[in-house]
Amino acid sequence: MKQSTQQLMVNAEETLRAAEVLFKEEYLRDAVNRVYYAVFYIAQGLLNEKDLRFSKHGTVHGAFAQHYIKTKIFDEKYHKLLTGAFRRRMLGDYEELTRFSSDEVSDILKQAWEFLDVARNYLASQ
Repeated sequence: MKQSTQQLMVNAEETLRAAEVLFKEEYLRDAVNRVYYAVFYIAQGLLNEKDLRFSKHGTVHGAFAQHYIKTKIFDEKYHKLLTGAFRRRMLGDYEELTRFSSDEVSDILKQAWEFLDVARNYLASQ
């Protein structure tokens, strides 16, 4: 695994840990933001292993789908997690009336931890 990919996985884990703290303190909008960025770092890390580096979020989303979902390396649910977390982050960051339920945030946190585990296992097997 490339050192830069390894660092992105570390960044993802640290960001998920921050999301957990925010969730426990009931800062749900901020927790959603951190969950999205953790999932984004995971996707970036996976793409980095294929020498694909992008800065725009939409480009990362599309490239992840092309290289990992359409090829059936990962289940489609992880692309849905990425795009759904992005949509929630945008709402939470820019729509002042947006509120998230504890159950909703808990669910995406669990999914993000699962994605990190699956991604790490995949990278270790390569």
